[in-house]
Amino acid sequence: MTDVTREAMEYDVVIVGAGPAGLSAAIRLKQLDPDCAVVVLEKGSEVGAHILSGAVLDPVGLDALIPDWKARGAPLNTPVKEDNFYMLGEAGKIRVPNFPMPPLMNNHGNYIVSMANVCRWMAEQAEELGVEIFPGMSCSELVYDEAGGVKGVVAGEFGKNPDGTEGPNYEPGMELHGKYVFLSEGVRGSLAKEVIAKYDLSQGKEPQKFGLGMKEIWEIDPDKHREGTVTHTMGWPLGKNAGGGSFIYHLENNQVYVGFVVHLNYRNPHLFPYMEFQRFKHHPMVADLLKGGKRVAYGARAISEGGFQSMPKMVAPGVALLGCSVGMVNVPRIKGNHNAMLSGKAAAEAAHAALAAGRASDELSDYEAEVRGGAIGKDLKRVRNVKPLWSKYGLLTSLGLGGFDMWTNTFGFSVLGTLGHGKTDAAATEAAAKHKPIEYPKPDGKLSFDRLTNVAFSFTNHEESQPAHLQLKDASVPIGVNLPTYDEPAQRYCPAGVYEVVREEGKDPRFVINFQNCVHCKTCDIKDPSQNINWATPQGGDGPNYPNM
Repeated sequence: MTDVTREAMEYDVVIVGAGPAGLSAAIRLKQLDPDCAVVVLEKGSEVGAHILSGAVLDPVGLDALIPDWKARGAPLNTPVKEDNFYMLGEAGKIRVPNFPMPPLMNNHGNYIVSMANVCRWMAEQAEELGVEIFPGMSCSELVYDEAGGVKGVVAGEFGKNPDGTEGPNYEPGMELHGKYVFLSEGVRGSLAKEVIAKYDLSQGKEPQKFGLGMKEIWEIDPDKHREGTVTHTMGWPLGKNAGGGSFIYHLENNQVYVGFVVHLNYRNPHLFPYMEFQRFKHHPMVADLLKGGKRVAYGARAISEGGFQSMPKMVAPGVALLGCSVGMVNVPRIKGNHNAMLSGKAAAEAAHAALAAGRASDELSDYEAEVRGGAIGKDLKRVRNVKPLWSKYGLLTSLGLGGFDMWTNTFGFSVLGTLGHGKTDAAATEAAAKHKPIEYPKPDGKLSFDRLTNVAFSFTNHEESQPAHLQLKDASVPIGVNLPTYDEPAQRYCPAGVYEVVREEGKDPRFVINFQNCVHCKTCDIKDPSQNINWATPQGGDGPNYPNM
């Protein structure tokens, strides 16, 4: 908290984040009560600018929220026509047949989408209902009431100097107060992290687990394009070094989404997730598809992978966590957007009932009960053991055991019970001396690219005169601890080249933070083995400007 005096605006519900969860909540609140005062605050320069997802969308969330979404022109234009699963070796592949897979893995009825464009469309629906949406408005602080509950946020603070003092054009921002505040910031949101810590919402839960998802959009040769085809791979190039895999989705206009996910519980600090992605594109199957094509966009985002047993308590006085602020991704399906939408709808219905009863600033326990006991909980409970099995036993064993467990869960039981995750992803990192460095091929500039070249295709921009939003708790740790112990893995785990160890002849090494490159993926906040990096929100409008991610 600061001593700055700010004007305040009062709403019934304040929503932080214009993603699928926040926009669903806003829409549902207005459907239930057109007079409900609802505001959505979005840190991106526009709605969708910071949205990055695979994505194959299960429309169950949209069906529940806006049943006539087709007639309203929702941008779900590419139904899935074909599902392919491959196990890759360095030069070949083995097709994994579809028939033994549990029904939940079937993509029939789903759509290949740009979630950025889906959110842009959802924002239009919300505004038609009277929701106020303010893009370019970072929420930098929570506002608490005298009883210790959340009563609002600070948004729109601009003009600080790099040292944090007020610059000549300083704008203090405003306080936006709500009877309830919804945090739908996505994975590892800075305000949600504060709420989880302040109210100890993770007590008794398994640690949250994460993956790093990287994605490029390619325009390819029309002769190679197969609209509606969904392909997933596992195996090479990660092998035993890390869990993860790829996705290749053929959408409209001869474009494909090419993505790669690396589970962040890898042990070897020499692993370079971005370079694993670049190497993947040189597999013969992928290289043949992309040859002669053109990459038109790049981005990266952390993914919550802990599932059912890692979801923290979702409510505290005056505040509720929605979507990926809780962690609602179905890991084997690689889908969470449908659950994010359903969570927004459930939170809105709980808040509407509370407001109608004259309540305010209390815990929306009905919301949590619906998430855990309703469609979201059922979706996540069936697959709760897939991630811990993969982490413990590796890819091949977990495929068999995980598939068996998903089948039995289809019939309502599991012989495995609920498995735990053990360590956090940061704690899973082992000393560099225990592992061999990994040699990566140099990018060729045609299929594979260096990080800084690719970051230019995320259209990222940060005002350089502001304080760095990537904060070191102890400035001595990167060189004094992480470098000798872990070969400072921030040099490699960041998919945007933010962190460097600079070595100059005759001088001690220096740790440099190029925060202007940051694509807001949050990997550093998650994977740093010393937990020394805090990701705070930069000023509004800064960051990536994703087109059709």
